Amino acid sequence: MDNFKAFGNSLSSIGSQITPFASRTFQYTKEQLGQAEDKTQLPPDYIDLEKRVDALKQVHQKMLAVTSQYSHEPYDYPANIKESFSDLGRTVSEKVQLLSAATTPAEAQAALTAPPTAKPQPKTFSHAIARASLASSQLLHQQHTGAGEDPLATALEKYALASERLGEARLAQDAQIQSRYLAGWNTTLNTNLMFATRARKNVEKARLTLDSVKSRAKGNTWKIGAGNPREDHHTTDELSPEAQEEIEKAEDEFVTQTEEAVGVMKNVLDTPEPLRNLAELVAAQLEYHKKAAEILSELAPVIEGLQVEQEANYRKSRESAS
Repeated sequence: MDNFKAFGNSLSSIGSQITPFASRTFQYTKEQLGQAEDKTQLPPDYIDLEKRVDALKQVHQKMLAVTSQYSHEPYDYPANIKESFSDLGRTVSEKVQLLSAATTPAEAQAALTAPPTAKPQPKTFSHAIARASLASSQLLHQQHTGAGEDPLATALEKYALASERLGEARLAQDAQIQSRYLAGWNTTLNTNLMFATRARKNVEKARLTLDSVKSRAKGNTWKIGAGNPREDHHTTDELSPEAQEEIEKAEDEFVTQTEEAVGVMKNVLDTPEPLRNLAELVAAQLEYHKKAAEILSELAPVIEGLQVEQEANYRKSRESAS
């Protein structure tokens, strides 16, 4: 007998948990079918906050869909090239040092294919240019038979070293963007805006509960296919004290949830974090482009000097030939 009572109490407990959900579902269904009366309206200011929060969420989704590429190292790596394991084994700087110590073509080739000393080199556009430039420089050096060095080979080697520095600067930029921008915006999207979404859902649950309580207290019923609820419902003055108390309790809960959601949404909208994170993004990009300009400003006159010297030697050789 005691077991039967315990089982009955368990069913009652489950029923008490299901009933609010069932009531909300019932009320929602009536509203969708156009058979609900006196749907509680949310304050205009609250609706405006919802629209602003939705806009902010879309902004984060759109921006992150693009800027998340900064967390993907080879986002600018050419898809049409294939580099071997040995190509990615050492940095260009390391290879240049090994090449400078080489005294024979065999030693030079060994320097280019030296086994790796660390993890494979980065796959960025600038790193790929650096590796291609150094390999091209060595091809020219190996076939050069004249006096001195091949000016194009020399220029390509210097371009290779500069390009590697550009690639390292890009990786430094990406690391800053990941920690100072992407992390912040992902937190706002997946945490702060999620809290706002949850608070709004609680408001909607409280509203549906309130309207279902009102409908039940007034005796509104519905049937599938019916046009409107029955009109023979009780007025507020005819409600029993128990029904009136239940409505007031639901109203209090609705007001509480609405006020809480307003606070959460205002906090999400007013926080300076997104703009601060965006400023960090711009700062990281600016720092990278300044560094890139510095590297190329150092390289350009060197390349130009080699080109001017080659032009002069070319003219002299033409004049001597004539």
